[in-house]
Amino acid sequence: MTKLKTTFKRSALLSLSVFAACNVQAAGFQVGEHSASGLGRAFAGEAAIADNASVLARNPAAMTRFDNAAFSGAISGINPSINVTDVGIDQTSKDIAPAQVVPAAYYISPINDQWAWGIAMFSNYGVTTDYPTNIRAGSFAGRTSLMSVNLNPNVAYRINEQWSVGAGLNLVYATAELERRMGALPYSPNPSDKLIHMDGKSFGYGWNVGGMYEYNQDNRFGLSYRSAVDLSFDGEFTNYLAPHGSTTEKTVDAELGLVLPDIVEFSGFHQLNDQWAVHYSWMRSMWSKFTELKATSTDCKPAGTCFEKKEDYNDNDRFAVGATYTLNSEWTLRAGMAFDEQAGKATLSIPDTDRYWYSAGFTYQYSKQLSMDAGFAYLHSKTATFTESNTLGQEMTFESGGAAYIGSIQVNYTFN
Repeated sequence: MTKLKTTFKRSALLSLSVFAACNVQAAGFQVGEHSASGLGRAFAGEAAIADNASVLARNPAAMTRFDNAAFSGAISGINPSINVTDVGIDQTSKDIAPAQVVPAAYYISPINDQWAWGIAMFSNYGVTTDYPTNIRAGSFAGRTSLMSVNLNPNVAYRINEQWSVGAGLNLVYATAELERRMGALPYSPNPSDKLIHMDGKSFGYGWNVGGMYEYNQDNRFGLSYRSAVDLSFDGEFTNYLAPHGSTTEKTVDAELGLVLPDIVEFSGFHQLNDQWAVHYSWMRSMWSKFTELKATSTDCKPAGTCFEKKEDYNDNDRFAVGATYTLNSEWTLRAGMAFDEQAGKATLSIPDTDRYWYSAGFTYQYSKQLSMDAGFAYLHSKTATFTESNTLGQEMTFESGGAAYIGSIQVNYTFN
């Protein structure tokens, strides 16, 4: 039984990269699909453009540019195509990241010539991956899901014609689920037999600030910061190996801590003439704060630790450039490119790598008050090769690679 407990403990250490499974859309488990207009320009210039209410996802100070109340609602569809191959036995897990839908909504209302307020609902972090149940590496990978929503009220103040500032509160609700299978472990003849399962819910809060400098009507810059959010998931942890000597499943109440990294972004926007504008962004996510995953329970021994896994992450940068072309009073076209830097050391649960974005989109101005956006993006990621050791001390080599296709539609309405 001691050997069984030790083996289970090592399985947990190796497999429980909880809530951080691979995500081809962005580094780690970050979500960037906040709007269709932004997607069409690869999110270049997002903290400075302020062409609709979705700017709330990036910079609250931009609310002072709105003369009337405005609403934007967007829905994005993400279709990843990610394959991971166990090189040693040429076993490939195909399409491990299911298609996802990401909604978002924003409302901005001026109070007077200086003050404005707004509220946003969107997600900065989330992922779902689902490996086949019968693979050899089942104790490393299985089903992993994190869903989060951020309710973000904001207020902004115009200091003068050039400077504006804003701030907001982030109220984050998240749910998570994790399941791992036996795989090549010798304690079950069926690789699909369950090894562990955990699900839980959490609520956390943070804050955000932003500033905008308008050199003139055609040139402006935006800078914003969104704080880290500490989450503590409360849920049930089940060990199907029953390490405490029982012949039945062992389920305990457990708690798991997770840090959602803080983000800083700088953007510029320049209207070159009546038709052409260019814009750009630099975003830095502080992934170095994501150092470990640790679940605890008074029923887990020793020292109340159910599992613990160290993470190897560094702060990463994202660079984006884009252009907008006003075809006529009804149609606006846009395009952009971006480079999203790898944040974490590649593992089976997080085969992180560099990503390249290629985007295009348009706005159709249906009336003075109503407009509609559509955006499309193709993401390509580098192929990653990495090794991990299983619970028996055997080194296994994996290769991962893939792409993603993202589409988004959005409606914007200005209230007179």
